[in-house]
Amino acid sequence: MILTVDIGNSNIVLGGVREEKILFEARLRTDATKTSDEYCIDVKTILDVYGFRTADVEGAIIASVVPQVLNSMQTAIKKLTGKTALVVGPGLKTGLNIQIENPAQTGADLVVGAVAALRSHKAPLILVDMGTATTISVLDKTGAFIGGCISPGVKISMDALTARTALLPGLQLDQPKKAIGRNTIDCMRSGLMLGAACMIDGMIERMEEELGYKTTVIATGGIAKFVIPMCRRAIIYDKDLISKGLAALYRENRRG
Repeated sequence: MILTVDIGNSNIVLGGVREEKILFEARLRTDATKTSDEYCIDVKTILDVYGFRTADVEGAIIASVVPQVLNSMQTAIKKLTGKTALVVGPGLKTGLNIQIENPAQTGADLVVGAVAALRSHKAPLILVDMGTATTISVLDKTGAFIGGCISPGVKISMDALTARTALLPGLQLDQPKKAIGRNTIDCMRSGLMLGAACMIDGMIERMEEELGYKTTVIATGGIAKFVIPMCRRAIIYDKDLISKGLAALYRENRRG
């Protein structure tokens, strides 16, 4: 089994992948103050919960957008399994043609998502990843990564709205009944959830106008399953996209 680790700003997604099958996925809260021993305990606990032993882990691969946590997680995996985890970054072969001004600035999660999407779908593609931030990435007809956009995620928007407006209450991220809210809670849900869906629809439309052709759109990320059903554009939801991409990169680099 390959242990896949996607370290995001809010959550760490741990996955177990064997061949093409996702055996499990679990989430931890990203905490830059945790030591490698604490992350070691977290990973061991998750393996236990899903009925796996450390001996079942043949290798591991990490994608991280939080440098402070990367080293702790690498050390934790080494302590727990005796294996040195691969890290998505310079030196790892991805096969992805990145055509932006500074390719080194491309987030590891965006690279992994693009690799996974190209293995299961034909370019051109637009990838929507809804986590702490909402990122939209564009792969042109040749499969080259040509750029995209980054906007505040739904939860960031909600936290900012409730923190900076004294009279507005907190709320759960439920789907709004209508665009026109009849009370404060419904108005907030409409603005946050339906607003996010409209933003995605609008950005896809504008990106395709710039490209000059239609694309296949794929979405992933923890918030996506709540927002994508409200989009008018046809969007394929793949919650396992990053785990699949990490496992594929591990196999290709080990084989090499």
